[in-house]
Amino acid sequence: MHVNKEIPSHLPILLVPDGVLLPGASMRFLVTSQPNMTLIKSGLLSKSSLSSAVIGILPSDPGELINSTDQQLDLANQLENRVATAAEVVQVTGTNWPRPAYSLLVTGLSRIWVDRIIQDTPYLVGSVTLRNDFTEPNLSNSSFIQERLNKFKELSFQLLELMDTSLPTVSRLRILVETLPVHQLPDILASIVKSSYPEKLSVLNSVCVEERLENTFPLLHRQIEGLKNIKNKQEQRIEKKKGGKRGMIKILAEPVDWNSGVDDGDDELQELENKLKELNLPEKIQRTAGREMRRLKKISPQMPEYPMLRHYLELIVQLPWGIYSQENIDLRKARADLDQDHYALNSVKRRILEYLAVRKLNPALRGPILCFAGPPGVGKTSIGKSIAKTLGREFQRISLGGVSDQSDIRGHRRTYIGSMPGRILQGIKQAGTSNPVLLLDEIDKLTVGIHGDPSAALLEVLDPEQNSSFVDHYLNLPFDLSQVLFIATANSLSEISRPLLDRMEIISVPGYSLEDKIPIASRHLFPRQLAEHGIQESSIVLPESVLKVIISRYTREAGVRNLERELGTICRALAVKQAELEDNLTLQNSETNVYGTPITNMKISETMKRDAEIAAEQSNFPFTLDLKLIEEVLGQPRFESELAGRLGVAGVAVGLAWTNVGGETMVVEASRMSTSRSEGQVKLTGQLGGVMQESAALAMSWIRCNADKLGLVGAELLAEQDIHLHFPAGAVEKDGPSAGVTIVTALVSLLTERLVRSDLAMTGEITLRGLVLPVGGIRDKVLAAHRVGINTIILPKNNKKDLNEIPENIEKLMTFLPVSSLEEVIQAAFPGGFPFILNQQTFTELSKL
Repeated sequence: MHVNKEIPSHLPILLVPDGVLLPGASMRFLVTSQPNMTLIKSGLLSKSSLSSAVIGILPSDPGELINSTDQQLDLANQLENRVATAAEVVQVTGTNWPRPAYSLLVTGLSRIWVDRIIQDTPYLVGSVTLRNDFTEPNLSNSSFIQERLNKFKELSFQLLELMDTSLPTVSRLRILVETLPVHQLPDILASIVKSSYPEKLSVLNSVCVEERLENTFPLLHRQIEGLKNIKNKQEQRIEKKKGGKRGMIKILAEPVDWNSGVDDGDDELQELENKLKELNLPEKIQRTAGREMRRLKKISPQMPEYPMLRHYLELIVQLPWGIYSQENIDLRKARADLDQDHYALNSVKRRILEYLAVRKLNPALRGPILCFAGPPGVGKTSIGKSIAKTLGREFQRISLGGVSDQSDIRGHRRTYIGSMPGRILQGIKQAGTSNPVLLLDEIDKLTVGIHGDPSAALLEVLDPEQNSSFVDHYLNLPFDLSQVLFIATANSLSEISRPLLDRMEIISVPGYSLEDKIPIASRHLFPRQLAEHGIQESSIVLPESVLKVIISRYTREAGVRNLERELGTICRALAVKQAELEDNLTLQNSETNVYGTPITNMKISETMKRDAEIAAEQSNFPFTLDLKLIEEVLGQPRFESELAGRLGVAGVAVGLAWTNVGGETMVVEASRMSTSRSEGQVKLTGQLGGVMQESAALAMSWIRCNADKLGLVGAELLAEQDIHLHFPAGAVEKDGPSAGVTIVTALVSLLTERLVRSDLAMTGEITLRGLVLPVGGIRDKVLAAHRVGINTIILPKNNKKDLNEIPENIEKLMTFLPVSSLEEVIQAAFPGGFPFILNQQTFTELSKL
């Protein structure tokens, strides 16, 4: 071979146990042994330019690899008089993890003869010779060798024809075959065909061209036959799949994979390509998928981009392009299903039936985005499942609680390992249709993080005018979401951003009253818990009186989630008792053996026998739960009357508040202190928010302005007494405008030393001029008052319209006092009222209430 670079007579020797470098070829070696690493550090990295670095590459068996100086001294004599390759260093890279190592890229220049080793520490240096028989030979006088070389060149072109000519590697090989001298081709072809270590080593040790040809011919023939077999097998497989339609198979130009047959990876790629062709994709998406598929076939599976590109194409295949579930809406069946799955919630059911009716009349109409808002445990998620069941669509739940990255919605960009599509696209992929029902659960729990605002990313998803061309960052292709029915759930609307709230229709799902929970528990919760715990429903009787005690004294919630937990606790206790009784019966029956002989070594206690007898007597009768068993299983009642022992003193009033878990009663306590240091200050305790503190300030200012009407001395309030307002349950944060009227009533009761009615609760926002403004959550507040036994409620006059949402059975038991001013509140809150603060006309109107 003609050598363009001068080969020094003394060269550093690099022992490589994992490959054979032939002249004209390039290879990368991983260097981990200490002497070889020392060679790189001192002999290569110290040079200012790698282009001048020439070393000797000497193949060695793995057992000859030296790792210490002692081994190096013993091995030096064994390396003399061997064929090596002079190589030019192209690139050196290093790493320290998981252990120190170098990666060395070299290009073979020529065969050399290692005469002797002249240096063995700290790395090997040999005296080398570039002999005449290693360089370019004279072929003019050898017609046989010339004929063999021409035949070899012909086979080389035949090999290239079997490869994918569009690949850059194959194009470069074709140029080499056409331009290089023929006697240099055996080294080039032997380096790229798949062959064993001894076969390549025999080619390296072939010092003359004739011997080199004889050793390379079998390798080339074997590679060509292997590629022909691959082509024939894949053509047969395509004919079988497509009914005789033949397709051209393109082989990846990866030298290490040639002649290895058809592996699973090739089958999977072909299957993936067939699926892409079978999909009914839009033209733009089809072009993109085809381009990415061609890229995938050209790159090596070892490259980091390979799995990312493959996962991307698999996502395109798995998405339901143009696949829709067929709707079959039957309003009569829908009404029956909703009544069976959900008790009460009449307003919610009515709105759902309205949506289904419109959907049936106009299937092409883009419906609204429904958002069910209400306390936990009232059945918001199950309502979404019922809608999907009624429509005949697939249902997928997407939990948004705690999501703080907009990439969870829009997907990650395909620029790094670990990227994935957003939750919207993943939900559609799992549903398998383009028109599923997607439940966006806990949409009010979205948080803003360092990676953007996910609620802002939802704006496009939930906008019917925009989501027809939704682009996920990972897919980077438009996907139609216009046929997807989005349903959201939330506990508090105040936590949802205003633009996102504007895109949804809010449907309030209120809490349940005691009367609602009784049928819910008896029809749904308790039978379900019995079935889950393996107990027959006919063997247990739960009286309504016992169920009322469980609901009122062991739970206090707007929903029924904790109630179901308590019923589950009871069922577990019943399961234990039933299993013990069965064991006792088995033990009693086994007191004698099969021959009737008593078993003397088994002792049965009298208690176990008696329990077995009782169980036998009651085996044909259902077991009835009583209060004694309930108290034994659940313990002492957790909730007594919230108002017991707290009323009957001046300065106490009961208010109504709304929280994320439903309505609650709130007792406001006021006290006054008169000391020499009093400055007329107002102290607030109970972890109050800013709105609640403003309500307290407004209440105090109104009382000071109207002190004379109330029969109070204004100066005394301003200078001689400090007022302390306390809201119990100080560990719970409280805020909102509903406590204004309650604070005023408590302060008036304190300062006038008159008691507020014990059967009264109130709610309403106040102004500085004494007006009472409307508030929200009336239904939940009324239910909260009903739970604690209060039957009279003061509420703003503008909230009278909200009384229609209250169940009729509860409304009949309650008395509502609508007011529009604080004077009316005080008149109604105290027995006998304050007639002197009102004119005669107003007093006459109030007396009619």
